[in-house]
Amino acid sequence: MHIVKLSATDSTNSYLKNLMLSQPLQDYTVVVTEKQLKGRGQMGAIWTSESGKNLTFSILKKFKALSVIDRFLLTIAVSKAIYTVLGKLKVPDVSIKWPNDILSGQLKICGILLENTMAGNDIKSSIIGIGLNVNQIDFGDVVNATSMHIQTGSTFDLQALLQTIVDEVKHQFKNIENKILADAIVEYESLLFRKDIVSTFQDQKGEMFMGIIRGVTIEGKLKVELEDNILQEFALKEVKLVY
Repeated sequence: MHIVKLSATDSTNSYLKNLMLSQPLQDYTVVVTEKQLKGRGQMGAIWTSESGKNLTFSILKKFKALSVIDRFLLTIAVSKAIYTVLGKLKVPDVSIKWPNDILSGQLKICGILLENTMAGNDIKSSIIGIGLNVNQIDFGDVVNATSMHIQTGSTFDLQALLQTIVDEVKHQFKNIENKILADAIVEYESLLFRKDIVSTFQDQKGEMFMGIIRGVTIEGKLKVELEDNILQEFALKEVKLVY
């Protein structure tokens, strides 16, 4: 794989996006930085990371023909890749918090941001942004974060870990090439945080309600069972899992 290493940048996703405009790039080109100044998460959230302690990087994935209908396969593949790597490295109690935050216990250890380039009704390429807490110990005022070091007591080589993750991402994308979306969703659902457990949610108006995560749709919407066994679907910006 081709790796672009930076000491600092505002956002590896933005850097890779601009790089695509200036030159042809091979599949699985990676941009990694020691310090990300303005890392972004889902819905505009800011991802902060201590310099030199973690992995903040972006991967370019090209597609010959991936219908926009199957776009949730991207979330499934990348989430499963991180889930698999962390499990192999003995990080305990790993799960996926819908749609693509990775947790250890109830604490966030990894965030993922996908940005797709379209060509008609097909996804031409995707920039996969990953922020993984690796060797950081102190998260200041952030109370819901953890790292691989905190959870395992081990210190990890960042370069070796990066290679392992990219290899697993490749493996997961190869797996989904011939996989039916419905089957991939079943696998993804089995890894969901708080699936089939009564949980507290917050809607767009800030109002709290109780429900049970039952799965996801082929579009990636969250299926929540409400009172009286009513099953309702929520898009990303429509609901927040509070716990």
